[in-house]
Amino acid sequence: MRAVLRALVLPGLLLCAVAQAAGDASGASVASAAASAASMVSAVPHVAAASVPLTSYAPPSLAGQFTQVVFALLLVLALVVAAAWLMRRFSMLPMAAGTRLRVVSGVMVGPKERVVIVEVDDTWLVLGVTAQAVNKLHERPRPEQAAASPAPLPPFADWLSKALQRKGQA
Repeated sequence: MRAVLRALVLPGLLLCAVAQAAGDASGASVASAAASAASMVSAVPHVAAASVPLTSYAPPSLAGQFTQVVFALLLVLALVVAAAWLMRRFSMLPMAAGTRLRVVSGVMVGPKERVVIVEVDDTWLVLGVTAQAVNKLHERPRPEQAAASPAPLPPFADWLSKALQRKGQA
């Protein structure tokens, strides 16, 4: 208990003595206050060692930097995988050209249940999709006002295909 009190009280006394000496204008009082504060601190060895300021700077180790880079890379890869899973889960991927089958629309009706409209040639199938089964709910011909072709590619996919064609020509 006394060691804890000394560790807490002695640095405070040191600061008070130095502050009081700094308030006086004479150089002798500053020197005597600093000497008395040093003698108080040196009386308790662990306080004297703890009150020495650290002046050296150690740069981060190469292993620490490598670990940080690896964890950052793993985080980015996990985000890419999660984004791909979400796009697949919610059917946001563009359809390949020339396919006979396409998902026209879909809605989540539960945590693992969906109702999906699938176009096969000129027929629309309304399907109930669960984790265990796929059930046909209704079948009807494709409406006349429905778009005959899949949605156009997003702007980035269009730009990428043009860039790849230009690179192949060069």
